Amino acid sequence: MVNYIYLFRHGQSTYNRDGKFTGWKDAHLTSKGKKNALEIASRLKNKRIDVAICTRLSRSKETLNIVLKYHPECEKTIEDDRMIERSYGVLEGTTHEAFMKKIGRKAYNLLVYGDALENITDPKLTKEIENFIGEKEYEAIHRGYNVRVPKGESFADVEKRVGPFIVWLKDYVKKNKVNVAISAHGNSIRIFRKIFEKASREEASKWFIPYDKVFFYKIG
Repeated sequence: MVNYIYLFRHGQSTYNRDGKFTGWKDAHLTSKGKKNALEIASRLKNKRIDVAICTRLSRSKETLNIVLKYHPECEKTIEDDRMIERSYGVLEGTTHEAFMKKIGRKAYNLLVYGDALENITDPKLTKEIENFIGEKEYEAIHRGYNVRVPKGESFADVEKRVGPFIVWLKDYVKKNKVNVAISAHGNSIRIFRKIFEKASREEASKWFIPYDKVFFYKIG
């Protein structure tokens, strides 16, 4: 017997809209986010869902609730934080732009001033260097697989919890012969896909996970 896992990202949250590092902050869905959830609901409307899984975060639960309005057959919901978003530690609540401009410049001051570049006096060139360091620093933390945010997680850390979740999930689906819907988060889905689809770290770290797409996986 074949069963299915339906994996999807929560709809746009207020932090997503505002370009902020969200992580474990409990942001709610925007009006656009609710429309995203309705898109997911539409894609799954004619699928059977026996069990649903969400995380403790409101955006995950709100999205799942919208989807489940069309699934009275689903009698069990499980909360499991192994599929929670990546923790951005000290950056949570900070905008991406502010990180590049402020934290990036701080890194530049600490790591570059006093080195060979200290003799550069052209303000325009100095600004370009500051922006470059900030943007690269942002990209490293935003997409670098092994870069851990201070007091937060790297993608590798997320894999340490998503991996065991997948082992449990496969066993659960096979044992109970159920179809499972999972309302998760961009970065945990990235790792989930990496493992299920046998993708490389480089591929996985570059993926964008849309708000309105469902990933289907057969079990059995």
